[in-house]
Amino acid sequence: MAQVPAVPKLTRAWHLLRAEWLGQIAPTPGMAASENAALTLRAKSLEKSHADHLTFLIPLVGPHHVSDWDAVTHRLTATLGTFQRQTNPNWTVAICCQERPNLPDDPRISYLPFTDPAAGNDKWRKLRLLNEALPDLTETPGYVMSFDADDLLHPDTVDEMLTRQASGGYLVQSGLVMDVSTQEIALADTRSLSAPMRKPFWKLCGSCAALFHDPREPASTAFLTEMTQHEHRMFPYLARLAGQPLTPLSYPAVLYMLNHGENFGARRGRVGYKTRFVQKYHISDAQRLTRIRADFELD
Repeated sequence: MAQVPAVPKLTRAWHLLRAEWLGQIAPTPGMAASENAALTLRAKSLEKSHADHLTFLIPLVGPHHVSDWDAVTHRLTATLGTFQRQTNPNWTVAICCQERPNLPDDPRISYLPFTDPAAGNDKWRKLRLLNEALPDLTETPGYVMSFDADDLLHPDTVDEMLTRQASGGYLVQSGLVMDVSTQEIALADTRSLSAPMRKPFWKLCGSCAALFHDPREPASTAFLTEMTQHEHRMFPYLARLAGQPLTPLSYPAVLYMLNHGENFGARRGRVGYKTRFVQKYHISDAQRLTRIRADFELD
């Protein structure tokens, strides 16, 4: 099962116009499964309850797809370490892979075995399995965030989400991109006069959206399952179509690492422009870099 293609931008705009300005619209056979799931959830008018936790879903590449499994699990440990260092401890994470990695002894961390023998990139099949397992992973309303196994989370992120209680969820608009091969770090954010071509973080990295999820509503699980079959650039659109617009977090919340040898994007030939992005927008202020390295424990 491959990644589902993105819906054309003009089609997205038309569907949003119909849903938001012309009233409720029904799912139709000509729409993507994710759009139909979004409209089904929208029709439910999901009432926002208090979110008491954040659930991370990590699709981990299998050992047969990489050249250095130890390096992959080392980066996973670093990712999980940023969860364990959160100032708010109310989070859980589920990791899906063919082989169980060596995981920290923490009851908040669970493993979901992946047994699908189909060849090819299995990231989206793992995400489907993880999202379909949400009824078993969480019992109370919270936020759900798919997260790559080599990204790092700012230590205050869970606390901000659970304190602010955004009704639809959150978007990582401002984030950091690091080229491991050069150690340069760039800021990804909205455009400005000084950086007219800069991109927001959610256009560069999949660890970019946390949506409110009520496990008591099957349509919520179904929507998350279909949404994560797309590239991350579709997340804000689909969340808005579902009646769950995303609120930007207030600071660079995620650090995305490039060129460490086993990036998913590298296997798909899609890292070059991100490398150029880091070169163009790298941060040169020494004090700022010191703070970033401390926040994400890069040293």
